[in-house]
Amino acid sequence: MRTIQTEDITRNIKEMCIEANHFLTPDMDEALKNAVSSEKSKLGQQILNQLQDNLKIAGDDMIPICQDTGMAVVFMEIGQDVHFEGGILEDAIHEGVRQGYVEGFLRKSVVKDPLIRENTKDNTPAIIHYEMVPGDKVKITVAPKGFGSENMSRVFMLKPADGIEGVKNAILTAVKDAGPNACPPMVVGVGIGGTFEKCALMAKKALTRPVNEHSSIPYVKEMEEELLEKINKTGIGPGGLGGTTTALAVNINTYATHIAGLPVAINICCHVNRHAVREL
Repeated sequence: MRTIQTEDITRNIKEMCIEANHFLTPDMDEALKNAVSSEKSKLGQQILNQLQDNLKIAGDDMIPICQDTGMAVVFMEIGQDVHFEGGILEDAIHEGVRQGYVEGFLRKSVVKDPLIRENTKDNTPAIIHYEMVPGDKVKITVAPKGFGSENMSRVFMLKPADGIEGVKNAILTAVKDAGPNACPPMVVGVGIGGTFEKCALMAKKALTRPVNEHSSIPYVKEMEEELLEKINKTGIGPGGLGGTTTALAVNINTYATHIAGLPVAINICCHVNRHAVREL
């Protein structure tokens, strides 16, 4: 059994909230730079170069990449041989988010009640997902999610007879409907299978997979490649102003499902696809 102090969780999450809002992960940085050279449209190239300028300013001057610094989504992969000491884990996570957004001067975008709409003034509460895994480590992923892209999320409860073509059509429909609203070039997270809520969670988690890594399942890998090609032929382009780079990646996760169902969730993220990952 390994003991981890909850104050260490708070400190790391605080730092990760600030890090994710100012710097891209290496895979996203590489993908955006590659997009500049591969984009066929002159206007698309111009938009992508402007995005590069924005990223440089954000890093040099410690200004958030985007004014919408998102709602903090936290994935906790907790080894079953870990014991937390010093307080309640969930309180420690929320406190890390609070400190990160207050001390990091990040925009506070969370309202306490969805209808009364009073701002909590510290961007809490976070959205927290827990998973128990073997071992004595804790893997933390903090993914601040802006709502320009989050509002473009879709869930399709397809019939099994719709099959793989129905799934592809659902994904393409969601991307086309999103158009410029998701701040392309986008990353498309997809969850297939499970239940209504499981496929949505898989789609969200898929956004945190490096964009240069495909699914280990051969047919899923083929779908990811095929859909990326088709999405980039829609002409939506960088900033929604036309071009050949509408998406940087399509990441698909799958899970077992019921004989009568075929749930599909699409969670789109904007061109920065912010997240930070640490292992304790």
